[in-house]
Amino acid sequence: MNKDKQSLALQPGGLRSFRKNPWAACCLILLGVFYAGALLADLVSPYSYQNEDRNYSYCPPMTIHVLDEQGRLTRPFVYGVTITFDEYHKRTYAINPEEKYPLKFWVQGDSYQFLGLIPASRHLFGVDAPGRLMLWGADARGRDLFSRIVYGGRVSLSIGLLGVAISFSIGLLVGGIAGYYGGRIDDILMRICEMFMMIPGFYLLLALRAMVPADFNSVQVYFSIVVILSFIGWASLARIIRGMCLSIREREFVLAAKVMGLSDFRIIVRHILPHTLSYSIIAIMLSIPGYILAESALSLIGLGIQDPYASWGNLLSEAMGIIQINFSPWILLPGFFIFLAVMCFNVIGDTLRDCLDPHFRVDDTM
Repeated sequence: MNKDKQSLALQPGGLRSFRKNPWAACCLILLGVFYAGALLADLVSPYSYQNEDRNYSYCPPMTIHVLDEQGRLTRPFVYGVTITFDEYHKRTYAINPEEKYPLKFWVQGDSYQFLGLIPASRHLFGVDAPGRLMLWGADARGRDLFSRIVYGGRVSLSIGLLGVAISFSIGLLVGGIAGYYGGRIDDILMRICEMFMMIPGFYLLLALRAMVPADFNSVQVYFSIVVILSFIGWASLARIIRGMCLSIREREFVLAAKVMGLSDFRIIVRHILPHTLSYSIIAIMLSIPGYILAESALSLIGLGIQDPYASWGNLLSEAMGIIQINFSPWILLPGFFIFLAVMCFNVIGDTLRDCLDPHFRVDDTM
């Protein structure tokens, strides 16, 4: 029994090896910043995700100045901009040195519900009207891209967590039942898993999305996508958990639990599935990027989160044309954040795989 408990633990020095990996530590901090920003998006962003000013359509990123015209250190500020048109009738933005807007903290702005509960209108930073602060530029409708990226992280990052939580719960339960009972139940459950696995994931994603009513609002679409993504990723996990449970069910502590008269469900949940925890943690971390990419792909082609709500996928949809990228390269920024989030989860998952040795449990049973 002691060996069984030890099989769930990290290898000696495992946590230390994780802390000593600078890439994993940086990725963990970066993901923490992403999720903190997404949670506090209303406070962190200078504007609401739907605050627009068409006069700032595709406005380039603004520079925060800390030196005045004489080169002296001063309070941070941004210049106003003047809109002009060149000989090809292309809109251009020129700095207006006559207009200065100091950068302020805890500034009054768009109203929101802090954490969905408390009415508020203060933002971490911003400038007073009629000035606009476009740190990372603006989109086609003159909306601050920084604010929309922060709000978009709330959707894209949370869908990954919710989707993987549901799919892994299904996969663990189905795999645990199939591995524990075996026989006909195992055959039926595994054939169902194979039916899901034989359909290419993206086509299954599109087919399930087509079943969602067209009159759903963005909140309903959000939860629909969570459910859809959950139906795609559980089958492969269930097969692996089933194989692990086939060996675990023959161990002494499981036989002892049966002799004590515990129910099959209690044995599966309390005594078998916890011994798959090491693999499950690794698989969860490596699966979350797939959910982020799936939501981004749906939103990119117009089947996911709809405007004016923001997700990293539908923000990237403006970068579908080479001409727009050429004149407004900052619209590619949402893709950069997708890349960063996916890489961080993969690096952390690989590091956890080194810390949580999947063979440690097998060696203990020898």
